[in-house]
Amino acid sequence: MVKYGLLSKNNEPVPLKSISVEVRVQDHVATVSSTLQYVNEEERPLEALFVFPLPADAAVCHFSAKIGEKEIVAEVQDKQSARDRYDDAVSSGQQAFLLEESAESPDVFRLSVGCLSPGQNAAVTIIYVTELAVQADHSLRFCLPAVLNPRYTPAGSAAGIVSEISSGCGSVPYTLTLSVHVSSPKPISKLESSCTLDPLVFLHSDHTQATVNLSPGHMFDKDVELFVYYQDTHQPSAIVEAGVNTAPSGSLMRDPVVMISLYPEFPEEVMSLATQGEFVFVIDRSGSMSNTRIESAKDTLLLLLKSLPMGCYFNIYGFGSRFESFYPKSVEYNQDTMDQALKRVKEMQADMGGTEILQPLKHIYSQPCYPDHPRQLFIFTDGEVGNTKEVLDLVKHHVHSHRCFSFGIGEGASTALITGMAREGSGHAQFITDTDRMQPKVMQSLRFALQPAVVNISVDWTLPDGITVDTLSAPVNVIFQGQRSLIYAQLKGESSGGSEGTVTVKYSLKDQPVTNQLHFCLKPTEETGLAVHRLAARTLIRSLEQKERDGGAKSIRSRIVELSVQAGVSSVHTAFIAINKDSRQTVKGPLLQRRVPTHARRCAAPILGSLPATQSVQSPAFGSLNSSRVPRLTSKKTTFSVPVRLLGSTAIPISQQEFYDDIAASDAPQWPPVKEFYDDIAASDAPQWPPVKATPGPQKDPLLQLVSLQKASGCWELDATLADVFGKTEDELTNQKPAQVDGSVWATLLALIWLYGCKIDQQVEWQFVAMKAASWIGSQKVGDLSQCVSVGNVLLRCQVTKATLGI
Repeated sequence: MVKYGLLSKNNEPVPLKSISVEVRVQDHVATVSSTLQYVNEEERPLEALFVFPLPADAAVCHFSAKIGEKEIVAEVQDKQSARDRYDDAVSSGQQAFLLEESAESPDVFRLSVGCLSPGQNAAVTIIYVTELAVQADHSLRFCLPAVLNPRYTPAGSAAGIVSEISSGCGSVPYTLTLSVHVSSPKPISKLESSCTLDPLVFLHSDHTQATVNLSPGHMFDKDVELFVYYQDTHQPSAIVEAGVNTAPSGSLMRDPVVMISLYPEFPEEVMSLATQGEFVFVIDRSGSMSNTRIESAKDTLLLLLKSLPMGCYFNIYGFGSRFESFYPKSVEYNQDTMDQALKRVKEMQADMGGTEILQPLKHIYSQPCYPDHPRQLFIFTDGEVGNTKEVLDLVKHHVHSHRCFSFGIGEGASTALITGMAREGSGHAQFITDTDRMQPKVMQSLRFALQPAVVNISVDWTLPDGITVDTLSAPVNVIFQGQRSLIYAQLKGESSGGSEGTVTVKYSLKDQPVTNQLHFCLKPTEETGLAVHRLAARTLIRSLEQKERDGGAKSIRSRIVELSVQAGVSSVHTAFIAINKDSRQTVKGPLLQRRVPTHARRCAAPILGSLPATQSVQSPAFGSLNSSRVPRLTSKKTTFSVPVRLLGSTAIPISQQEFYDDIAASDAPQWPPVKEFYDDIAASDAPQWPPVKATPGPQKDPLLQLVSLQKASGCWELDATLADVFGKTEDELTNQKPAQVDGSVWATLLALIWLYGCKIDQQVEWQFVAMKAASWIGSQKVGDLSQCVSVGNVLLRCQVTKATLGI
């Protein structure tokens, strides 16, 4: 068996033994402290490398190592200087630790652990602060990423830390404990998780503080998601945080910093949804999208296509190592084009190799936009790319010609890529784990895309005499109804008496001016632990890094380093360095270099046997054994040994279908068409291949069945397939049809009644389908439909009012 990662002489993974995490949530900011316990089980000094994920928007603000009773707190330094110091320390026998951010993707970090003595323990602590994203159900999401997917790096791209990530196999060799403390001015309603939690314990009768722990025995093989629910989440708020008296005068860390959280509310009279636009759907079809993910994406495309307004324009792209589009350019949405697209959606597979998103984006941006049809880009990907910053720069360059809505699919999707594309493209980001339904989150983003564009946004401050403000956040360039906008600002000077400030956001919506205002107290909030200052510093650093990539002045780099060192926050040009100057030992021979395994999404992979000696394969989890390709098996009598999956030391035979699924989940670009390879093996009559067990197909979702039958105009036809969704016969529907309506109106009414009566809990998914249906009925100039609704209620055993249906 081949193993990857940090290995001992006994072929066992070392030295990361455990991870302990403490999370403090204060309103919508989280401070996360992770302690990683290492031990050197080798017989000589060890140098280890651990590559791991963090949220892209996190500000790493503390790094320390405890060896025995001695704690070494790291300093932030210029990255090259820190690397030189680390190399010098390790080569001289000193214990050293280096933490640095990837140059390609800010959500990937590398920890180098140098010169651990035999048998020695070291506890490394990393602390970061991060904002919590608002979800569709108004909860706040915290994610502790466990899975770091291998990032696909296109040929010719620069490769750094990201390229060092390799797939692992077997279970993770370390344990996780997690405790959470939540506090907020607003009462806490509940706390949910994708993992099993102990009961929530409230610390005060007003429910403003609570604690919860992850249940013991959790296998850290997937992201840990927490969802915090507050009462009145959508109320604007402000946190003013005092600075540090010992920091240099006039610096960011010396002055107070304010974090404004706004939830703009649009006037009802301008909130009608758009009926125009160009909608471009970009679907990741790389091998890592696997069967379940691509099927979910296909169901989502069905909903999206049925929800589009008549007369808009649309196109669908699939990408992997190459890309293809349904149409040479976006086409007008009507019954014919919708039917053509849906036929091709059904044929889509995750069969296009690696994950190269840059080229399809360049092609889309090269297409001219349609006048009066704003371009809306929907990108679905598992985010396994290595050229993140190149992609983000491209999206930013075209921000004025489109809005970008991004969806990270599955465990380990790059937060830097997904949130970055939405931020640079003035859109909205969503993360969809393998246990989530994709459709609700996608339809929420469609609602944002159909909202009228907000223009001429300005932010003004009114402060007491003696106080001035420096806004640290990038200018607000996108506002959606009910979505949070965060603004960081540095407050300078001293008030001559006033204790209140005001921030005013003005913008235009359909040529109508709108004003939102928030009054806030200038008195600093207690016990914030400089979280707001560090998030503000992170925001300013990211903005400066972007200016540098855009070709800004050389002085920007020194400004980034200065701010990073001053605030103690990571950046692309700095690193945390810790050296135990009391430790010095003679190093005989080279240090053992070990890689700590980072758990990857695929935990096991097939091992192929009995290929001729001149042939070899690209194994999904074990990398390229050599560069040749697997030949197509054309002989009916070709012998092919049973593939196995290694679990521990046990080889378990797998079926043809399991073998095919494992290969299909690989991003290996040199693998030949997987389906043809599998079909040839299946046709070989190899007697030793275990038979594929027949498994029943998935049950059809009645909601998706109903949606699939809707016409582009919004109506349904009265036929047997529609009756089957309702559990009725066509005759039952026809015999009950009131005389004053024709078959299509009756069918459409029944569909609306069934949606509101039987699927109200999934309304976010079918809201646009229902709106189109109600609008179509209104266009038919039918008289009073009250009797029809009553008859329909009886037939479908529902109790829905005519007003509810919107007709």
